[in-house]
Amino acid sequence: MFSKLPMYQRQGAAAYRSGLDSIKLLDLYLGHPHKNFKSIHIAGTNGKGSTSHMIASIMQTAGYKTGLYTSPHLLDFKERIKVNGVKISKEEVMIFINSNKSYFEKEKFTFFEMSVALAFWHFNKVKVDYAIIEVGLGGRLDATNIITPVLSIITNIGLDHTQFLGKTHQKIALEKAGIIKNGVPIIIGEKDIKTESIFKEVSRKSNAPLYFAKKTTKNFTSDLKGFYQAKNIKTVITALNQLPDFNLNNSVIKKGLSRVVENTGLKGRWQVLQNSPKVILDVGHNKEALRLIAKQINEISYNKLYLVMGFIKEREVDSLVSLFPKEANFYLSSPNIERAMPLTILKTLLKPFNLKINYFKSIPIAYQMAVSNSDKDDLIFVTGSTFAVADILEYIEMKN
Repeated sequence: MFSKLPMYQRQGAAAYRSGLDSIKLLDLYLGHPHKNFKSIHIAGTNGKGSTSHMIASIMQTAGYKTGLYTSPHLLDFKERIKVNGVKISKEEVMIFINSNKSYFEKEKFTFFEMSVALAFWHFNKVKVDYAIIEVGLGGRLDATNIITPVLSIITNIGLDHTQFLGKTHQKIALEKAGIIKNGVPIIIGEKDIKTESIFKEVSRKSNAPLYFAKKTTKNFTSDLKGFYQAKNIKTVITALNQLPDFNLNNSVIKKGLSRVVENTGLKGRWQVLQNSPKVILDVGHNKEALRLIAKQINEISYNKLYLVMGFIKEREVDSLVSLFPKEANFYLSSPNIERAMPLTILKTLLKPFNLKINYFKSIPIAYQMAVSNSDKDDLIFVTGSTFAVADILEYIEMKN
């Protein structure tokens, strides 16, 4: 899979193919496995990963056999496909590939199309009750969009992946609204005047009951500690209220939300690695996410702040860096992927800024230097890209 197929996670636009013709062909070949289990489809600019994992954790706690398909992965491809928090085995992946290899090669499917098909095949094989399916990119033309779920969720709309989805909130909303299916309830996580009318119009045409997430009177909290998770919790509760056959027991929800990491293995969301100095990782990578992260950092007590950051080529790095305190120590490098923004470009873009910036050969080296230069009362925060966080998690895993 990895050697023969382009992967958007690592290569970006060169590996991207929009449209459902290929995945429909592959789905037909496999016998429409997604039709044999109930699914919940989740799109959005930010929060769709956390929302997916929260719902999966609650479902597991309620006793349902729960599939979870997410992307991208941090360390291991098998993270993308889990059942009750357990990753698909290497043997299962090999069975799927070896059984269908000649057909896959003949039709030249993308890496993502094959990953989606593998997930549906596996969930059907092990007979899950529910599968939580996270959209890869956009919605309307995403390979996951062949399913007819029992529930659709769009967490929010931000200006991300604009080269594929459009340059405005309205155009991006229209693409993500492509997951709205005829008669299937749709939950919108954040009500926004720029996009509200689009969701209302698409859901009206699709005869899909529309719900905007509302704050619950119950004080639900999660083991995912980012401030931004409050929005995701609100979306999750509103969504679960629309499941007709799901017994919404507050104690089950409370328990499920409090054990998301334990139940699903989620990493990289306000993940605290140590406390002296405090080290936190977060996969936030666009303006909306990093603005919330910067806001939460401002409410933490620390002496000095070290920001270990790396970016991919599409990012407006100057506007992202400017969200953080000017007195911070910026330790910058390029994540270990083809899509990474090279240091030469990074230096050129940030030269006009009067910031304390140090550049390093790799994200792990930047991290090591931050740790060695910091005192116990300092804060080291790793962010800017999913891949910067992945580099640190891989470094720590190898070190241990």
